[in-house]
Amino acid sequence: MILYNNNSNKLIQLKENPFKLEKELQQLFEENLRPLTNWQFIKTEFSIRSNRIDTLAFDPENKSFVIIEYKRDRNYSVIDQGVSYLNLMLEHKADFIVEYNESLGQVLKREEVDWSQSKVIFVSASFTDFQKQSTNFKDLSIELWEVKRFQNDIILINPIKKSSSAPSIKPIAKQNEQFEKVAKEIRSFTEDDHISRVNDHISELYNQFKTAILNLSPDIEIQPQKDYIAFKKGTNITDITLLKRNLKMWINLKKGKLDDPKNITRDVSGIGHWGNGDYELVIEDDLNIEYIMSLVKQAIT
Repeated sequence: MILYNNNSNKLIQLKENPFKLEKELQQLFEENLRPLTNWQFIKTEFSIRSNRIDTLAFDPENKSFVIIEYKRDRNYSVIDQGVSYLNLMLEHKADFIVEYNESLGQVLKREEVDWSQSKVIFVSASFTDFQKQSTNFKDLSIELWEVKRFQNDIILINPIKKSSSAPSIKPIAKQNEQFEKVAKEIRSFTEDDHISRVNDHISELYNQFKTAILNLSPDIEIQPQKDYIAFKKGTNITDITLLKRNLKMWINLKKGKLDDPKNITRDVSGIGHWGNGDYELVIEDDLNIEYIMSLVKQAIT
């Protein structure tokens, strides 16, 4: 991607100002982890069983731990190291919980963690085609994020997306003990996982709302989670879960922040629910789709 500065309608290409040290990149991420990802920062240089993890974080949305590694050298195997770290986490769950509780001064219980949603993120200025291909499995919780710094301190963050035809890691995992353990306990979810559980009517209804949401802004992304499908523009805008008879949607706004003159949403600020936000609505047809989109649009910042 080429970035330009618009100076009086004259485009001037921005020159890249590479990070000289991994530590620069690590410090940038750790100090901005909340606005970048909405994850909780736990510890830098977390040591466990002779291993050193660059950054340990916790994802409150998925109730899972996240390991972040920073790389400048492109000659390393992201999949081998990633699987090794995932195995390390699964074998020493108690150590991760103790570190969370001690670092944040909170009480996180073992049963409150969804270990199946654990993930490893590799952050680098660039990755080789081989590294990208080696992690291109739909059910492998290893992600690659390219981060570049340009002049004027402009930062570009580009998470590498898995291809729509990405295969499953399971056939390969059977040939490797570490891979097999990770494949059994850790799982990534796709839209198909949600759609396959419902009938054609609900599937079609979801696709109608999906299209309408994506039309609200060109940079909305879909991120399927365990219990719902998230629509994000930086942070969650709305989340949808597919049920047997209807859809449930949550709008990610705090109580009192949504203008809903028809009063079709329900206040769930005081009760447990899957999606993000304090507003929930049940959708059985597309009759109010335009009005519902006017509500969702309010969550776009």
